[in-house]
Amino acid sequence: MDIKGIIVEGISLKLLDKYILKEFIRFFLITCVSFIALYILIDLFEKSRMFMSNNATASQIGSYFLYSIPMIISLTIPAAILLSTLLTYSFLSKYSEITAMKANGISLYRIAVPTLVVAAIVSVFLFFFTELFTPFSLQRTEHIIKVEMQKQKALGFFKQNEIWYRGYYAIYNFKLFEVDKNILRGITINQMNPDFSLIRRIDAERAEWKNNQWVFYNMVITTFNENNSPSLEWANEKVIALPEGPNDFKIIQKDAEKMGFFELSRYVRKIRSEGYDVSRYLIDLQGKIAFPFVCLILVLIGMSFSVRSERSGGVMQSLASGIFIGFSYWIVHAFSMSLGRSGILPVYVAAWSSNVLFGGLAAYLFYKIRT
Repeated sequence: MDIKGIIVEGISLKLLDKYILKEFIRFFLITCVSFIALYILIDLFEKSRMFMSNNATASQIGSYFLYSIPMIISLTIPAAILLSTLLTYSFLSKYSEITAMKANGISLYRIAVPTLVVAAIVSVFLFFFTELFTPFSLQRTEHIIKVEMQKQKALGFFKQNEIWYRGYYAIYNFKLFEVDKNILRGITINQMNPDFSLIRRIDAERAEWKNNQWVFYNMVITTFNENNSPSLEWANEKVIALPEGPNDFKIIQKDAEKMGFFELSRYVRKIRSEGYDVSRYLIDLQGKIAFPFVCLILVLIGMSFSVRSERSGGVMQSLASGIFIGFSYWIVHAFSMSLGRSGILPVYVAAWSSNVLFGGLAAYLFYKIRT
Protein backbone atom coordinates (compact mmCIF):
# COMPACT_ATOMS: atom_id res chain seq x y z
CA MET A 1 0.00 0.00 0.00
CA ASP A 2 1.36 3.42 -0.98
CA ILE A 3 1.60 6.40 1.37
CA LYS A 4 -1.56 7.94 -0.11
CA GLY A 5 -3.48 4.77 0.64
CA ILE A 6 -2.19 4.68 4.19
CA ILE A 7 -3.22 8.31 4.76
CA VAL A 8 -6.67 7.66 3.31
CA GLU A 9 -7.07 4.58 5.48
CA GLY A 10 -5.96 6.52 8.56
CA ILE A 11 -8.47 9.26 7.86
CA SER A 12 -11.20 6.67 7.31
CA LEU A 13 -10.44 4.99 10.63
CA LYS A 14 -10.52 8.34 12.43
CA LEU A 15 -13.90 9.12 10.89
CA LEU A 16 -15.09 5.64 11.83
CA ASP A 17 -13.90 6.09 15.43
CA LYS A 18 -15.68 9.44 15.66
CA TYR A 19 -18.86 7.92 14.27
CA ILE A 20 -18.83 5.01 16.75
CA LEU A 21 -17.92 7.29 19.66
CA LYS A 22 -20.71 9.71 18.77
CA GLU A 23 -23.29 6.93 18.84
CA PHE A 24 -21.84 5.35 21.97
CA ILE A 25 -21.65 8.60 23.97
CA ARG A 26 -25.18 9.55 22.90
CA PHE A 27 -26.56 6.25 24.20
CA PHE A 28 -24.36 6.51 27.31
CA LEU A 29 -25.66 9.94 28.31
CA ILE A 30 -29.27 8.99 27.65
CA THR A 31 -28.88 5.81 29.68
CA CYS A 32 -27.18 7.58 32.61
CA VAL A 33 -29.87 10.26 32.80
CA SER A 34 -32.60 7.60 32.55
CA PHE A 35 -31.05 5.52 35.33
CA ILE A 36 -30.71 8.53 37.62
CA ALA A 37 -34.31 9.60 37.01
CA LEU A 38 -35.62 6.04 37.48
CA TYR A 39 -33.62 5.52 40.68
CA ILE A 40 -34.83 8.81 42.18
CA LEU A 41 -38.44 8.02 41.24
CA ILE A 42 -38.32 4.56 42.85
CA ASP A 43 -36.51 5.90 45.92
CA LEU A 44 -39.09 8.67 46.27
CA PHE A 45 -41.93 6.14 46.38
CA GLU A 46 -40.05 3.92 48.84
CA LYS A 47 -39.26 6.77 51.23
CA SER A 48 -42.44 8.80 50.81
CA ARG A 49 -43.96 7.43 54.02
CA MET A 50 -40.78 8.21 55.94
CA PHE A 51 -40.72 11.74 54.53
CA MET A 52 -44.34 12.36 55.54
CA SER A 53 -44.07 10.79 59.00
CA ASN A 54 -41.08 13.00 59.80
CA ASN A 55 -42.64 16.14 58.27
CA ALA A 56 -39.69 16.53 55.91
CA THR A 57 -39.54 19.86 54.11
CA ALA A 58 -39.20 20.22 50.35
CA SER A 59 -35.68 21.57 50.92
CA GLN A 60 -34.67 18.49 52.91
CA ILE A 61 -36.13 16.12 50.34
CA GLY A 62 -34.47 18.01 47.49
CA SER A 63 -31.12 18.02 49.31
CA TYR A 64 -31.40 14.31 49.98
CA PHE A 65 -31.91 13.43 46.31
CA LEU A 66 -29.28 15.95 45.18
CA TYR A 67 -26.66 14.33 47.38
CA SER A 68 -27.87 10.89 46.27
CA ILE A 69 -26.83 11.54 42.65
CA PRO A 70 -23.08 10.74 43.09
CA MET A 71 -23.96 7.41 44.68
CA ILE A 72 -26.44 6.66 41.88
CA ILE A 73 -23.80 7.50 39.26
CA SER A 74 -21.28 5.20 40.96
CA LEU A 75 -23.74 2.32 40.92
CA THR A 76 -25.18 2.79 37.43
CA ILE A 77 -22.16 3.74 35.29
CA PRO A 78 -21.22 0.09 34.60
CA ALA A 79 -24.82 -0.71 33.64
CA ALA A 80 -24.89 2.35 31.40
CA ILE A 81 -21.66 1.19 29.74
CA LEU A 82 -23.19 -2.23 29.09
CA LEU A 83 -26.44 -0.92 27.61
CA SER A 84 -24.63 1.72 25.52
CA THR A 85 -22.35 -0.93 24.05
CA LEU A 86 -25.26 -3.25 23.31
CA LEU A 87 -27.31 -0.49 21.67
CA THR A 88 -24.44 0.97 19.67
CA TYR A 89 -23.18 -2.24 18.11
CA SER A 90 -26.63 -3.83 17.82
CA PHE A 91 -27.82 -1.01 15.59
CA LEU A 92 -24.56 -1.04 13.63
CA SER A 93 -25.07 -4.76 13.10
CA LYS A 94 -28.79 -4.46 12.33
CA TYR A 95 -28.21 -1.96 9.51
CA SER A 96 -25.27 -4.01 8.14
CA GLU A 97 -22.73 -1.31 8.97
CA ILE A 98 -20.48 -3.81 10.71
CA THR A 99 -20.68 -6.06 7.64
CA ALA A 100 -19.61 -3.10 5.49
CA MET A 101 -16.70 -2.36 7.81
CA LYS A 102 -15.54 -5.96 7.67
CA ALA A 103 -15.86 -5.94 3.87
CA ASN A 104 -13.42 -3.01 3.83
CA GLY A 105 -10.87 -4.97 5.82
CA ILE A 106 -11.62 -3.52 9.26
CA SER A 107 -11.61 -6.23 11.92
CA LEU A 108 -14.11 -6.51 14.74
CA TYR A 109 -11.24 -6.00 17.17
CA ARG A 110 -10.46 -2.65 15.56
CA ILE A 111 -14.14 -1.69 15.61
CA ALA A 112 -14.19 -2.28 19.38
CA VAL A 113 -11.22 0.02 20.07
CA PRO A 114 -13.19 3.30 20.53
CA THR A 115 -15.53 1.88 23.18
CA LEU A 116 -12.71 0.02 24.93
CA VAL A 117 -10.77 3.29 25.20
CA VAL A 118 -13.84 5.05 26.60
CA ALA A 119 -14.44 2.17 29.02
CA ALA A 120 -10.84 2.39 30.25
CA ILE A 121 -11.23 6.14 30.81
CA VAL A 122 -14.56 5.60 32.57
CA SER A 123 -12.96 2.93 34.81
CA VAL A 124 -10.33 5.42 35.97
CA PHE A 125 -13.00 8.10 36.34
CA LEU A 126 -15.20 5.73 38.37
CA PHE A 127 -12.35 4.93 40.77
CA PHE A 128 -11.56 8.58 41.50
CA PHE A 129 -15.22 9.59 41.50
CA THR A 130 -15.97 7.02 44.21
CA GLU A 131 -12.86 8.25 46.02
CA LEU A 132 -13.65 11.97 45.97
CA PHE A 133 -17.42 12.39 45.77
CA THR A 134 -19.37 9.26 46.70
CA PRO A 135 -18.22 8.91 50.35
CA PHE A 136 -19.08 12.53 51.14
CA SER A 137 -22.47 12.27 49.44
CA LEU A 138 -23.33 9.11 51.41
CA GLN A 139 -22.48 10.86 54.67
CA ARG A 140 -24.63 13.82 53.73
CA THR A 141 -27.67 11.73 52.75
CA GLU A 142 -27.46 9.77 56.01
CA HIS A 143 -27.08 13.00 57.99
CA ILE A 144 -30.12 14.52 56.26
CA ILE A 145 -32.29 11.49 57.07
CA LYS A 146 -31.15 10.71 60.62
CA VAL A 147 -30.33 14.16 61.97
CA GLU A 148 -32.34 16.69 59.95
CA MET A 149 -35.48 14.62 59.32
CA GLN A 150 -35.60 12.10 62.17
CA LYS A 151 -34.08 14.56 64.66
CA GLN A 152 -31.52 12.09 65.99
CA LYS A 153 -28.64 13.76 67.77
CA ALA A 154 -25.19 13.47 66.20
CA LEU A 155 -23.12 13.85 69.35
CA GLY A 156 -19.93 12.32 67.99
CA PHE A 157 -17.54 12.26 65.09
CA PHE A 158 -15.06 10.04 63.28
CA LYS A 159 -11.59 11.53 63.72
CA GLN A 160 -8.10 10.13 63.22
CA ASN A 161 -9.69 6.76 62.36
CA GLU A 162 -11.38 6.55 65.76
CA ILE A 163 -14.93 7.16 66.99
CA TRP A 164 -15.54 9.92 69.51
CA TYR A 165 -18.96 10.32 71.06
CA ARG A 166 -20.28 12.77 73.65
CA GLY A 167 -23.00 11.07 75.65
CA TYR A 168 -24.87 11.99 78.81
CA TYR A 169 -22.04 13.21 81.02
CA ALA A 170 -19.60 10.84 79.36
CA ILE A 171 -17.11 10.92 76.49
CA TYR A 172 -16.68 7.68 74.54
CA ASN A 173 -13.72 6.66 72.43
CA PHE A 174 -13.72 3.47 70.33
CA LYS A 175 -11.08 2.03 68.07
CA LEU A 176 -13.57 -0.08 66.13
CA PHE A 177 -17.33 -0.55 65.92
CA GLU A 178 -18.57 -3.74 64.23
CA VAL A 179 -22.02 -2.52 63.22
CA ASP A 180 -23.35 -5.86 62.00
CA LYS A 181 -22.49 -7.54 65.34
CA ASN A 182 -22.99 -4.55 67.68
CA ILE A 183 -19.50 -4.98 69.12
CA LEU A 184 -17.28 -2.15 70.31
CA ARG A 185 -13.51 -2.67 70.49
CA GLY A 186 -10.73 -0.67 72.11
CA ILE A 187 -13.03 1.21 74.47
CA THR A 188 -12.32 4.18 76.70
CA ILE A 189 -15.20 5.88 78.53
CA ASN A 190 -14.73 8.96 80.70
CA GLN A 191 -17.77 9.57 82.92
CA MET A 192 -18.11 13.03 84.45
CA ASN A 193 -20.18 15.12 86.85
CA PRO A 194 -22.35 17.95 85.50
CA ASP A 195 -19.41 20.26 86.29
CA PHE A 196 -17.23 18.02 84.03
CA SER A 197 -15.08 16.69 86.87
CA LEU A 198 -14.01 13.10 86.20
CA ILE A 199 -15.90 10.43 88.18
CA ARG A 200 -14.96 7.18 86.50
CA ARG A 201 -12.92 5.88 83.59
CA ILE A 202 -13.68 2.56 81.92
CA ASP A 203 -11.11 0.83 79.70
CA ALA A 204 -12.12 -2.42 78.02
CA GLU A 205 -10.98 -4.72 75.26
CA ARG A 206 -14.50 -4.99 73.86
CA ALA A 207 -18.19 -4.63 74.65
CA GLU A 208 -21.08 -6.60 73.16
CA TRP A 209 -24.75 -5.62 73.04
CA LYS A 210 -26.67 -8.56 74.55
CA ASN A 211 -30.25 -8.58 75.80
CA ASN A 212 -30.47 -4.79 75.47
CA GLN A 213 -27.43 -4.13 77.63
CA TRP A 214 -23.68 -3.71 77.20
CA VAL A 215 -21.49 -6.58 78.38
CA PHE A 216 -17.85 -5.52 78.80
CA TYR A 217 -14.89 -7.90 78.61
CA ASN A 218 -11.33 -7.64 79.97
CA MET A 219 -11.92 -4.29 81.56
CA VAL A 220 -10.50 -2.04 84.22
CA ILE A 221 -12.60 0.60 86.02
CA THR A 222 -10.86 3.57 87.58
CA THR A 223 -13.07 5.41 90.07
CA PHE A 224 -12.15 8.84 91.40
CA ASN A 225 -13.34 9.99 94.84
CA GLU A 226 -13.74 13.55 96.07
CA ASN A 227 -9.99 13.83 96.67
CA ASN A 228 -9.30 12.62 93.11
CA SER A 229 -7.53 9.56 94.47
CA PRO A 230 -8.26 6.61 92.14
CA SER A 231 -9.41 3.11 93.00
CA LEU A 232 -9.08 0.30 90.47
CA GLU A 233 -11.37 -2.61 89.69
CA TRP A 234 -10.60 -5.39 87.20
CA ALA A 235 -13.20 -7.68 85.62
CA ASN A 236 -13.14 -10.30 82.88
CA GLU A 237 -16.83 -9.81 82.19
CA LYS A 238 -19.28 -7.28 83.56
CA VAL A 239 -22.54 -5.62 82.60
CA ILE A 240 -22.29 -1.83 82.60
CA ALA A 241 -25.47 0.25 82.46
CA LEU A 242 -25.08 2.94 79.84
CA PRO A 243 -27.81 5.25 78.49
CA GLU A 244 -26.48 4.88 74.92
CA GLY A 245 -27.20 1.88 72.72
CA PRO A 246 -25.83 0.73 69.34
CA ASN A 247 -28.18 2.99 67.36
CA ASP A 248 -26.68 6.06 69.02
CA PHE A 249 -23.22 5.10 67.78
CA LYS A 250 -24.39 4.10 64.31
CA ILE A 251 -25.15 7.74 63.53
CA ILE A 252 -21.44 8.55 63.56
CA GLN A 253 -20.03 5.21 62.43
CA LYS A 254 -18.07 5.58 59.22
CA ASP A 255 -18.17 2.26 57.43
CA ALA A 256 -16.27 1.25 54.30
CA GLU A 257 -18.87 2.70 51.91
CA LYS A 258 -18.39 6.14 53.43
CA MET A 259 -14.63 6.06 52.96
CA GLY A 260 -12.63 6.37 49.77
CA PHE A 261 -9.91 3.90 48.89
CA PHE A 262 -7.03 5.90 50.38
CA GLU A 263 -8.87 6.77 53.59
CA LEU A 264 -9.94 3.16 54.03
CA SER A 265 -6.37 2.03 53.36
CA ARG A 266 -5.09 4.31 56.15
CA TYR A 267 -7.81 3.03 58.46
CA VAL A 268 -6.90 -0.60 57.73
CA ARG A 269 -3.21 0.06 58.45
CA LYS A 270 -4.04 1.76 61.74
CA ILE A 271 -6.40 -0.83 63.19
CA ARG A 272 -4.17 -3.65 61.95
CA SER A 273 -1.19 -2.11 63.79
CA GLU A 274 -3.34 -2.14 66.93
CA GLY A 275 -4.00 -5.86 66.58
CA TYR A 276 -7.60 -5.88 65.30
CA ASP A 277 -8.97 -8.15 62.58
CA VAL A 278 -9.10 -6.23 59.29
CA SER A 279 -10.33 -8.99 56.96
CA ARG A 280 -13.72 -7.38 56.39
CA TYR A 281 -12.16 -4.03 55.56
CA LEU A 282 -9.54 -5.62 53.31
CA ILE A 283 -12.32 -7.15 51.22
CA ASP A 284 -13.99 -3.76 50.82
CA LEU A 285 -10.60 -2.22 50.04
CA GLN A 286 -9.92 -4.73 47.26
CA GLY A 287 -13.49 -4.36 46.05
CA LYS A 288 -12.94 -0.64 45.50
CA ILE A 289 -10.13 -1.55 43.07
CA ALA A 290 -11.86 -4.48 41.41
CA PHE A 291 -15.27 -2.95 40.72
CA PRO A 292 -14.22 -0.20 38.24
CA PHE A 293 -12.70 -2.86 35.95
CA VAL A 294 -16.21 -4.14 35.28
CA CYS A 295 -16.60 -1.37 32.70
CA LEU A 296 -14.04 -3.04 30.42
CA ILE A 297 -15.54 -6.47 31.00
CA LEU A 298 -19.05 -5.29 30.16
CA VAL A 299 -17.90 -3.64 26.92
CA LEU A 300 -16.53 -6.97 25.71
CA ILE A 301 -19.72 -8.78 26.77
CA GLY A 302 -21.93 -6.14 25.20
CA MET A 303 -20.13 -6.16 21.89
CA SER A 304 -19.97 -9.96 21.78
CA PHE A 305 -23.75 -10.22 21.94
CA SER A 306 -24.66 -7.17 19.91
CA VAL A 307 -22.76 -8.16 16.75
CA ARG A 308 -24.60 -11.49 16.70
CA SER A 309 -27.94 -9.77 16.11
CA GLU A 310 -29.78 -10.42 12.87
CA ARG A 311 -32.08 -8.18 10.88
CA SER A 312 -35.31 -9.66 12.26
CA GLY A 313 -35.64 -9.55 16.03
CA GLY A 314 -31.94 -10.03 16.66
CA VAL A 315 -31.42 -6.72 18.43
CA MET A 316 -33.86 -7.46 21.25
CA GLN A 317 -32.52 -10.98 21.65
CA SER A 318 -28.92 -9.80 21.89
CA LEU A 319 -29.92 -7.03 24.29
CA ALA A 320 -31.70 -9.49 26.56
CA SER A 321 -28.79 -11.95 26.52
CA GLY A 322 -26.16 -9.30 27.13
CA ILE A 323 -28.15 -7.68 29.95
CA PHE A 324 -28.72 -11.06 31.61
CA ILE A 325 -25.01 -11.94 31.61
CA GLY A 326 -23.94 -8.41 32.45
CA PHE A 327 -26.22 -8.07 35.46
CA SER A 328 -25.25 -11.54 36.59
CA TYR A 329 -21.89 -9.94 37.37
CA TRP A 330 -23.47 -7.83 40.13
CA ILE A 331 -25.10 -10.90 41.68
CA VAL A 332 -21.89 -12.94 41.66
CA HIS A 333 -19.80 -9.97 42.87
CA ALA A 334 -22.15 -9.20 45.77
CA PHE A 335 -22.37 -12.88 46.70
CA SER A 336 -18.61 -13.44 46.68
CA MET A 337 -18.05 -10.24 48.70
CA SER A 338 -20.56 -11.41 51.30
CA LEU A 339 -18.82 -14.80 51.49
CA GLY A 340 -15.54 -12.98 52.02
CA ARG A 341 -16.97 -10.81 54.80
CA SER A 342 -18.24 -14.00 56.46
CA GLY A 343 -14.75 -15.49 56.34
CA ILE A 344 -15.70 -18.29 53.93
CA LEU A 345 -13.57 -16.99 51.03
CA PRO A 346 -10.08 -15.47 51.20
CA VAL A 347 -9.86 -11.70 50.71
CA TYR A 348 -8.52 -11.61 47.16
CA VAL A 349 -10.73 -14.48 45.97
CA ALA A 350 -13.83 -12.72 47.32
CA ALA A 351 -12.98 -9.36 45.75
CA TRP A 352 -11.61 -10.51 42.39
CA SER A 353 -13.33 -13.83 41.59
CA SER A 354 -16.22 -12.19 39.72
CA ASN A 355 -13.77 -10.14 37.63
CA VAL A 356 -11.73 -13.22 36.77
CA LEU A 357 -14.81 -15.33 35.99
CA PHE A 358 -16.65 -12.77 33.85
CA GLY A 359 -13.44 -11.37 32.39
CA GLY A 360 -12.57 -14.84 31.12
CA LEU A 361 -16.08 -15.32 29.77
CA ALA A 362 -15.98 -11.90 28.07
CA ALA A 363 -12.59 -12.62 26.49
CA TYR A 364 -13.85 -15.99 25.20
CA LEU A 365 -17.05 -14.50 23.75
CA PHE A 366 -15.15 -11.63 22.20
CA TYR A 367 -12.67 -14.03 20.62
CA LYS A 368 -15.48 -16.18 19.20
CA ILE A 369 -17.34 -13.36 17.44
CA ARG A 370 -14.93 -13.37 14.53
CA THR A 371 -15.66 -17.00 13.74
